Amino acid sequence: MKRKSTPILVSIFSIVLVCFLSGSACGLSDAYKGNIYDPGALKPTDSVLKVRAGDAAPDFTLKAVSGETVSLSSYRGKKNVVLSFVPAAWTPVCSDQWPGYNILKDLFDQHDAVMLGITVDNLPTLFSWTNQMGELWFPVLSDFWPHGAVADSFGVLRSDGVSERALFIIDKKGIIRYIDVQDINKRPSLEDLIRALEKLKP
Repeated sequence: MKRKSTPILVSIFSIVLVCFLSGSACGLSDAYKGNIYDPGALKPTDSVLKVRAGDAAPDFTLKAVSGETVSLSSYRGKKNVVLSFVPAAWTPVCSDQWPGYNILKDLFDQHDAVMLGITVDNLPTLFSWTNQMGELWFPVLSDFWPHGAVADSFGVLRSDGVSERALFIIDKKGIIRYIDVQDINKRPSLEDLIRALEKLKP
């Protein structure tokens, strides 16, 4: 298992590193980058988890930027799900994090997994942000109203009304298998995410 995954990890990290170090490598225009709001360093975490690995994931139904309605339960028995909560549109780390996941699409496919991106922003804001970001392969969902209700159900809603930067992996049975509530000022570890996906294999 390790011999097969190591070369993949090395090649993925090489590409992702280039992408993250150079916004233009991900197709981010100067106009896009010029609209990014920098809030400065924030308190690393500001919430208390309400779930843990082994728990059934709270179900939810949210509107996507595409106009469709997405329910977590619709993937039950079909796909593993990675939830990616990010604090806010048009902020530095968030604006790099999601485009970087485009490079991992094949890896998600290999592990029969989908990603759902979630923020507390409203749909018009998310539409504008993701349109400038470039095409993302995964649905982007609005947890705007009731404000942050989904983030709150997982215990990642911060006191200022935005969510933590957090990843949850939910298996086909609807069980949470992995949780990473990251320092809001930093990108989550891709290596840890890949290793967690590897563990989903039967």
